[in-house]
Amino acid sequence: MLVSSTPIATPEPAAVAAVEPVLARTVGGTGPGLLLAHGAGGSVALNYGPVLDGLSAGHTVVGVDYPGTGRTPRAAEPLSVDFLADQVVAAADAEGLRRFAVAGFSLGGPVAIRVAAKHPERVSALILTATFARRDARLDLAAKLWGELYRAGDKVRLAEYLTLVALSTEALRATPAPDLRGAIEGLAKLIPAGTPEHVDLVRRADVRADLASIAAPTLVISTTGDPLVSPHLHEELAAQIPGARLARIATGHLPFAERPKEWLGLMTGFLAEHAV
Repeated sequence: MLVSSTPIATPEPAAVAAVEPVLARTVGGTGPGLLLAHGAGGSVALNYGPVLDGLSAGHTVVGVDYPGTGRTPRAAEPLSVDFLADQVVAAADAEGLRRFAVAGFSLGGPVAIRVAAKHPERVSALILTATFARRDARLDLAAKLWGELYRAGDKVRLAEYLTLVALSTEALRATPAPDLRGAIEGLAKLIPAGTPEHVDLVRRADVRADLASIAAPTLVISTTGDPLVSPHLHEELAAQIPGARLARIATGHLPFAERPKEWLGLMTGFLAEHAV
């Protein structure tokens, strides 16, 4: 586990050869390998926490915290999809996993796609949830405002905005006002220092050129009430990855918050079909 507080330098993709794992990682469970790539402003614990025990029950789960979140220090330079993908694989190497499935949530989707494209011989299955190959106008504007609100320094206001763009209309309607206020104030305390680099990468990530080369069996999970990453972006992935399967969950952007059991069931069911 990484414990240094030294800012992380993120090398250009061409400079990466033998990759040393430098990001803090979460490891648990036994069985076939499963790598986790989390979303912007999240961490392994924040984005996969409600389903980690279920995933670890049948897999050796390995996930890394991006710079500036979890236990990983903030990056000194802009992030890249290649850097994060290489770090996910470096964590697998450090844990002795030669073959593995990869699951990517939100910004973790482009990272997982890049892993599958660069290492087709090692990836047994690919699961993509609430994610995209490229930003659209809605996601670009949302990420821009996300970064600007962070830089303004009002984390409660940012937490209000994130709640608005992350939860479905149904979830907001069903949550009593005092509970919603408490959730917003709690979220404000969890916003990580690496947020500017994460949302900057959301605006730059584009892995469309990788999609046709994906050889691993792929499940695209569309969050149909998603106000942040529009469902048409999920459907583009399913249409452009050869043989991909599309499943739908009636949630906003956060299936782990609104329907964790259903999300877990889709993932474990697909993984069981494509066990190593």
